[in-house]
Order: sequence, then structure tokens, then C-alpha cells
Amino acid sequence: METDSSHEAAPAPSMPDDVRDVVDVRFRVAGRAGAYDAGTLELAMHDLVVVQTERGPELGEVIGRARARWPNELDQRLPRVLRRADERDLSRADHNRAQERRAYGAFASLANKHKLDAKLIRVDYRFDGGKAVFYFMAASRIDFRALVRDLAQTLHTRIEMRQIGDRDETRLIGGIGPCGRELCCSSWLREFAAVSVKMAKEQDLSLNPSKLAGMCGRLKCCLRYEYDTYLSLRRGLPGVGKRVKSVKGDGEVVKHLTLKQHVLLRRDEDGLVVECSLEDLVERRSDADA
Repeated sequence: METDSSHEAAPAPSMPDDVRDVVDVRFRVAGRAGAYDAGTLELAMHDLVVVQTERGPELGEVIGRARARWPNELDQRLPRVLRRADERDLSRADHNRAQERRAYGAFASLANKHKLDAKLIRVDYRFDGGKAVFYFMAASRIDFRALVRDLAQTLHTRIEMRQIGDRDETRLIGGIGPCGRELCCSSWLREFAAVSVKMAKEQDLSLNPSKLAGMCGRLKCCLRYEYDTYLSLRRGLPGVGKRVKSVKGDGEVVKHLTLKQHVLLRRDEDGLVVECSLEDLVERRSDADA
């Protein structure tokens, strides 16, 4: 029986591989970045653009060359780049910065009036000037409702208060890490993942607190970058303390050389520590021959 295929759903159009209409844009608040549809605009790295966000129009900076869509973006409707920033946009941004400086003084005066022990880290005015976000630190949770009311009356805009921690403070202030590059949290890192001393142990790093701590005083975020790789590589090595047979003699594994995929073996016959590759282990060789 023939069927009428005229009503069948047409397949979704695929995006040609050579179409590069996506740019990545970051904003003044560190860690906030996203992919945007540039349409027909030809944008270069460091161009200032006005984009549509869930908060309304915002000014941002292009942080890379235009690129093709990633696989997970093919079916997404990306927010649009509205335009390349013009003189009016830059003038508005300058006005917002002036308002932020004014807001610093107002916060200090009013916080003192209400006897609130709070440390202001940063003020961020929305691009349209309709809201000011205050990022502050305090030893404990505080009741800032009266402060918000007075700030709104003084600055004539909506007020949002955000209490942050040590990591967020460093993200907002920025700095240069011991690697010589801009801090990950203030340049590209969008979310803070859990970091533990166990990650340093797995990578055979020195457990010196001064070397493990970042500028925020907490464990460095980069401790987790290679952690999963080390775990994967260690799965192929005999555990420390395990007795093995090797072409260099039988003995006990005393240490992993994870990246080389070697182990240090203390031989039973003379107590000498020798380095063995996986190919040197008799069990491994016999498994391979089998």
C-alpha cells in the first residue's frame, strides 16, 4: 500500500562544518561566559559586543575567533549578538562605572550607619542601569534589608546583595597565579568544583600547605585538572605493597611512577629498589602471551 510522504516531518537542517557563526563572550563578572550566535557579524578576538542575556542586554568581550558549533550546540537556539558595541554603548558603560564608584561610598556610609560588619568586594551595575549587584563578605549571615532599602533610595535603582566566600573574592579581584598566567577563576573557570588533599596525594605532590593553596587560601582549583588521568593510569599498575614477579627479580611494589607507567620494586634477594616497566612484570608478560 502506498503512503503519502508529503506530510512526513522534514529532518532538522544540519549546520555545515565550514559555517563559523558562534563566538564565545565573557563579561565583567569573572566566570560568566557563554556561546553566542554572531549571525552575519564578522567579529574578532577582544571585540566589545552587546549581547542578549536572560538579564537583558549586556556588554561583553569576544574571547576567541568565530567557530563552528560544537555537537551539543547543533540543536540549541543560541542567544544572539545584538551588535558590535558603538560609542553610545561605551559611554553607557563608562557611566555605569562612575555609578559603581558612587555606590562604593554609599555602601560604606550606610553599612556603618546600620552597624553592619560587611566588607564590600565589588559593585556591578547592569548594562541598562536597572540594577546594582553588591558582592560582599561577612563573618556570618547578616540582615541587610534596611541597608538595601536605603541604598535603593540613594542610588535610585534596584539593589541585589550577594554574600560571597574566599574563592569568589579572588575570582572578582583577579590576579596572577604561580604559573605566571591569569588566575583560572578570574579568566575562564565558570564553576568551582570540589577539591581535596586526596587529589594532591594521588598525583604525588608535596603536601606543603603553602604550595597547595591558591591566592584565596583554599586548595588550588588546578589540583583536579589531571586527577582523573592519574586515577586512570594507576588502575593499570599493581598496588603499592603488592608482591609481584619480574624479570629483574621478585619483590614488593613500593612506589608508582604513574606517568611513566613504571613501578619501583624492592627485591627480596638483596633489598635493592629497582625500576620496572609493566613489560618487566612476569604476570603481565604471561597474560600477554596467553
